[in-house]
This record gives sequence, C-alpha cells and structure tokens, in this order.
Amino acid sequence: MTHPAPPIPHTEAPALAMPVGGIGTGGFAVNADGSLRQWQLHGIPNHRGALPLSGFWLRTTQIEPPLDEIRMLQAAPVADPRAPLVTDGEVPEWMLDAAGRVGTFAEARFSGVYPFAEVSLADPAIPLAVRMRVLNPMEPLDAEVSAIPTGMFEFALTNTGDVAVHGTLAGSLLNAVGWDGVTPIGTDLTASGLGGNVNRFSRGRGWARVAMDNPNYREDDAAAGQMLLAADDESAAAMPRCGSLAELRAFLESRALNDGRAKAAAAATIPDPQLHAPRGGTGPSPAGRSWAAVIGVPFWIEPGQTRRVRFAMTWWFPNRFVDVEQFGRPHGEWGASRFWIGNRYATRFADAADAFEHVARDWEGLVARTEAWTATLAGGELDVRTVERMAAQAIVVRSPTCFRGADGRFYGYEGSLGASTTMWSGVFGGSCPLNCTHVWQYEAALAALWPELERDMRDTEFDVLQAPDGSIPHRLRVPVYLPQMQHEDVGGPEESALDGMLATILKSLRDVRRGAGLDWLERRWPALTRLYTHICRKWDIRDDGVLRGIQSSTHDIDLAGVNPFMGSLWLAALRALEELARLVGDEQTAVDARARFERGTAAYDATLFDGRHYIQKLDDGDPVEYQWLTGVLSDQLVGQWWAHQLGLGHILPAEHVRSALRHIVRVNLRHGFDGFRHPYRVYADAADDSGLLMCSWPDGGRPEVPTRYADEVWCGSEYQIAAHCLFEGLVDEGRAVLDALWTRTDGRRRNPYNDIECGDHYVRAMAGWTVLDALTGIRWDAVAGTLALTRAGRFPWLTSTGFGVVDAAADAVTLHCHGGTLDAEVVLGADDAARSLGRVSLAAGESHRLGSAC
Repeated sequence: MTHPAPPIPHTEAPALAMPVGGIGTGGFAVNADGSLRQWQLHGIPNHRGALPLSGFWLRTTQIEPPLDEIRMLQAAPVADPRAPLVTDGEVPEWMLDAAGRVGTFAEARFSGVYPFAEVSLADPAIPLAVRMRVLNPMEPLDAEVSAIPTGMFEFALTNTGDVAVHGTLAGSLLNAVGWDGVTPIGTDLTASGLGGNVNRFSRGRGWARVAMDNPNYREDDAAAGQMLLAADDESAAAMPRCGSLAELRAFLESRALNDGRAKAAAAATIPDPQLHAPRGGTGPSPAGRSWAAVIGVPFWIEPGQTRRVRFAMTWWFPNRFVDVEQFGRPHGEWGASRFWIGNRYATRFADAADAFEHVARDWEGLVARTEAWTATLAGGELDVRTVERMAAQAIVVRSPTCFRGADGRFYGYEGSLGASTTMWSGVFGGSCPLNCTHVWQYEAALAALWPELERDMRDTEFDVLQAPDGSIPHRLRVPVYLPQMQHEDVGGPEESALDGMLATILKSLRDVRRGAGLDWLERRWPALTRLYTHICRKWDIRDDGVLRGIQSSTHDIDLAGVNPFMGSLWLAALRALEELARLVGDEQTAVDARARFERGTAAYDATLFDGRHYIQKLDDGDPVEYQWLTGVLSDQLVGQWWAHQLGLGHILPAEHVRSALRHIVRVNLRHGFDGFRHPYRVYADAADDSGLLMCSWPDGGRPEVPTRYADEVWCGSEYQIAAHCLFEGLVDEGRAVLDALWTRTDGRRRNPYNDIECGDHYVRAMAGWTVLDALTGIRWDAVAGTLALTRAGRFPWLTSTGFGVVDAAADAVTLHCHGGTLDAEVVLGADDAARSLGRVSLAAGESHRLGSAC
C-alpha cells in the first residue's frame, strides 16, 4: 500500500492548480492555497478565466471569550513565480483585492491524488482546523460517470479550542450565464454579455440551492445555459443576488444565533428568514453586470467535535460552436457561419438543476466509485510520486483540450491555447484543431481509461478522414459533414503526416486488444488494407521494407531519407498489421507484412546503427534543412516503444536498442538551463531545471538548419523515452528522465497537473500512462481473454472491463477487483516461462487466489 505524500505548504507550490471537471464538461481548478481559479465552465480553454466572488468564506465566532473573525477560505495568494510559457501561478485581480480587504488563513497545505484535491487550512487566530476536499466524479471504463458537470466540495471543520465555536461557512458563485468565457470580468462583476442575470433560491430534500440563468439569451445562443450552487443544509441562509464584496461581508457579519431558521421549513422560498440581515439585489442584474449567489451554512461545534458540510456546483452550457480557426484551405463561401457541435453532457441532463439532482441523489456512490480508482493506484507498491503522476494522466481527457459533441463523437485538440501559444495563436481556445493524429500518436491514457472513446477516434479516422486512396489527413474539420482536408495542404505539417497514419495501424491493434472486438476489426479491415497499400506505394518505393522520400511528421517538418523515427514506427506497424491480418484470416496480407518487416528491420539496423545509436541517412536529392543526420534524436526509437506496448517484442536488435537509449539519456538529459540558448519555445530555463533535449550533436555536425524543436524539452517525449527505458530494464535511465520531468513540474514554478507543449494540457504527455505499463508488466488481451502478469509484486491492473490490484508471487497470485468485472485466463511469467494459472471471474469487491498454494 502506497503511503500518502506529506501535504505541500502553499508557499512551496504557487503554480499548483488541480483541474476539476469531467470529460467534455469544462471546469475550474483548485490552487494549493485553496482558491478556485481557471474557470472554464463554457468549455473554452482559458487559464486566465476568473469568476469574481466565487469561492468559500468563513466567519468564526465565540461568545466567551469573545471572538469574531472572517476569512476567505484560502491562504494568502503567493506571487506568480513567472516561469516561461505558463500561467498557472497567476493570481486573479479580484482575489488579491478580496484577500487584502477580508483576510485569509495563515497557512494552507495541499495534498491529493487526482481527481481528489485536499486543502487543509489553519490560522492561530481561529480555533478551527479546516479541511476541504474537492472532486469531480471519475471511474475508468465509464465515460458517463466521468462526464458530470460538477464540482463536489466536502468540508470538515474541527474545533481545536477549549470552548464552543459557532459561525457560518459560506459558498459563493458568480452567475456567468451570458459571459463569453474569455472577456475579463471586473472586480465589480461587470463584463460585456452580462446583465439580466437571474438567481432563484429554493430549499428542499435536505439542500438549499440557488439556480442561475439569463433569460436575455435564446435557448440556442452560445451564451445560454444555467449554473447552480447548493449546500446540504436545508436551513441555510442565502443572499441570492450579491452585488459586491462589501455585500458578501455584510451578509456574513449579520449572521446571528437567533437567525430565524425555525421559519425556513414553512417558507421554503425565502432565502434568509433572519429579519435583521442585508437583502442584496432584486430582480435581474443591471446591464453589463451580474449577481453572485451566496449560501451560508450555520454551525455550532463543541471542543474536539467536527462539523461536516457539503457544497455542490453544477453548470450546463449546451451550445458549443466551432470557435477556433480550422486548418486547411480557407472556405470563403462559408462566410460568417458558426457551426453548431453541441455538448454530449447537455443531452444527458436537462439543465444544471438536473445535473445537481443526479449528484445529490448519488453523492456517496459517486465518491465511492472515484475512491475505488485512486485506492487501486495507491494499493500497490508504486511509490507515491508515481501514483500521483499516473493518476494525473486522466487530466488531459477531462480538460478543455477534449470534448464530446452532442452526437457523442469524441474530439481532441493538441492542447489548450495559453502562454506557450500566444506568439502565434493567442491564449484562448483550442490549440491546433482537431484530432491531430501525429500528436495523438503518443497518447496512451485515453485508450486505457476509456477505450470506447479512443475507439471512437479510430471510427472518425476511417469513416470521416480517410481518402479514397487510403491516406488519412492528420487533422479533422468539424462538423464532420464539412469537406475534409483529403486533397489540400493540411498545416502543421502541410502534407498528411505519415507518423499519424502509422499510428492508426498501431492503435487499431491496441483497440482490438482493449475490447473493440473482432466484428469491429472485420468492418475496419478494408480501410486498414487501403491505408497499408497507400503507405507501401508512396514510401516503400523499392519494396525493401524501408521508407524513403518526404515523410511529414509531428516535428512540423518533412523528414527525409532513411531515418529511425519513421522507420521504427513503420516496423512496429508492420508487425501490428501482421497480427491484425491473422485475426481476420487474411493470410496473404499477414505474409506480406511479415516479409516486408524482415527486409526492413535488417536494412534499418545495418544502415543506421553507428555503434551507439541510430542516425539518419539522406538519399540523393533529399532536403538537408530540418534534418538531424548524425545527431542524437531522443524520439529515434518511438516505434520500439510502441512494440513493447503491444507485446510485439523487439523490432530491432535488443542490444542496439538499449545502447541507443543509454546514449540518448547520457547526452540529451541536461541538468541546468541557465544561459541555455532557446531558438524556439522555453520549457526549461532555470539553473536547477533538468530536462531531455529533443536532439543534440555531442560529436559536432549540427546542420545549419537543424530539425525543428531540437533545443526544446517535450514532456510527452520524456514520458515516452522514460517508459521505453523501463520496458528495456534500464531502470536508472528511465527514473532519471522521470525525476527531471517531475522535479521541473513540482508546483514551485510549473504545475504538476498541466503538462505543456504547444498549449496547456498537451495530449502528447498522455504517453506517460505507459510508465505504469512498464512498471507493472501487466498486459491485457481482450481477444485472447488473458491477463498476463510478467513480474512479481503488488500492482494495480486495468482491463477493458474492470480494475483492481494483484498480488503476484512466483507460483501464485491473488486478484482483487475494485470496479467493474474481470473474466480472464491468468497467465504468470514472461515469454517462454509464461504459464496459465487458470481462469478467474470476479465482480467489484471480490477477490480470488490462483496458483500452487490454492
């Protein structure tokens, strides 16, 4: 069992911000100081999104000795550490103002395993220990449970003094219906689009709630929607229409022990039955302004006792439109049309009130299902830092980088626009739309956690993107009924990316093994063979298993010649296609792919391995610009990483692969970036930063125009190379790369919950899931129905039907199912030593032991 990490003082993690939100719902983030930031409820990426007056507040009082203290329920914001290309440490202006006028707690400490964020608050002037836990429900394999538009807050107030303490815990939320999600909202609650906002109070079924909307907007408007704030005390008082910080403070100061609560049951629509209390605003909000809703829960706590309070926030914005400039040829004939896509979650819930009722009815169940997953990750022998980072792999899928349309189709940008993209694309919206196959090539977390959504991306590639000649453009234009970029320059790079097409083959095998089924494969087989034929005809021009010519890639350039990056992907794809062909009984394609693989692996190794690593060799007429030649490209063996994911073995000689990996880590893992020259983007800059450079030339020979991004540090590639090292048994090298990445993003200057590249929450970083695969050595094959355990130890397992923890010894295993089901043949050991221990069938909460000791 992994022991939790010690809580982090907020002063040591000013850039830490854990996102709270479901798949495609938008959300917000919890900072280490306890504040709520990065409001993106509309689903529009905007890390600077701020909702003034939104958060929690505490008034603490004692009768004797007299005490009366009011605090924002957070510690004092720490100044932004200002690391390049990130904004996670930026403090909203309204928050700085409120902290100065109201006051904050002296200390906050953050802990948590995603999706749980926990903040403990303490202050010497307040005899209460406060703990806040925040979550959005999440369960692997259930995309609906994991896509609820809510933030669930659980507070525990413990009296640490010698006399009784009473007071009010208040939550507040600005009505942002009508806001465009981008324009800054002033500290006076003003912004264009606001005005006419209506907040309505009600109480019943154990909760007090304020529903918020804006009838100024038609139901089909992009700004239309609803929000809701609720507290689980039916007798709570409320100020539904709070117009300023001064009014909010006056509400708190007015709370009295004789607060008229006895009248609440008979007057369910009266927000505040206390007669001597400020009333706030009336009617719809004035033009250009909005109201904040405030709900205050009273408490009386004896010494040593704890009062628990729950708050919920829900939201509902149904009308997603295309709100980014799409790639490909401009279509002037579309004019100013804004194409509607909608949001999947809005088809499940009628409004925010409906979403709240769902959450309130099943609060304990949703929490339990979420806890079952975090307990699974923490239930093995993985160290706590690995547990925290593997749990965080789900964040990108549940950030505004990804969404689902009203038709249920899953979409993903490369990332969310932010400080790393402001130089060319601005800071609001999605980065590099959409479903970019060459960046999504690296992703592994979605495929493991929600395989049906990953499979939906394959369906889009085959049904929407694929051209008649078999090629697949690397970007999607939405809505999908619009013409795709099959016969035009795509952009980033211009021609359809070859690595993205090879990834489609590799991911198809992964999809089948993750439960897509043979019927799905048989339907997709004609499309896969068309893709294979296209690649062979265009790039394997000598029929020798070696790709040549211009090979557009994820580096936004045209790779050329014989190179290991594309070559290793090709070799892995050939092996994957062979496996797929045998599953559908296409022996001719299987034999052809195998023969091409055998020719190719021999040729690539003989041509490119220089005794230490794999280099690039150009053919006559190939461009020299943007190549790396004899340089050490960190991603040079990305295809071998894929082969290990898929259990395909070595596609190049094992000793050469390990030599190359050792050399990559030895020469590209840099410690200290003070004074380092960055021609492009800066992802590591400080003297104590470490990171893996994309390419270096330790022996000289750097081209005048080297491969683009050579001097950058990409977190996704760091994850890929670290996992590959671990697959190969190079534990020291793999851990060194992970330590560089995780220390660089430890919350001091960069956010551990935001892996950036060309945008925030960047998709390539989901390669990190394969670190878990490499450490556990567990493989699931839904086609064979086998769960293979290749090493002894206690580890989390995740199949396409369930998850849990396994204890594996030399001759026996004990399987615990924490969620879903498991029906599989259990295989123990690796390669020739593997042997079956028999079948097991488990439901959630069940355990079973197999092996010689049974």
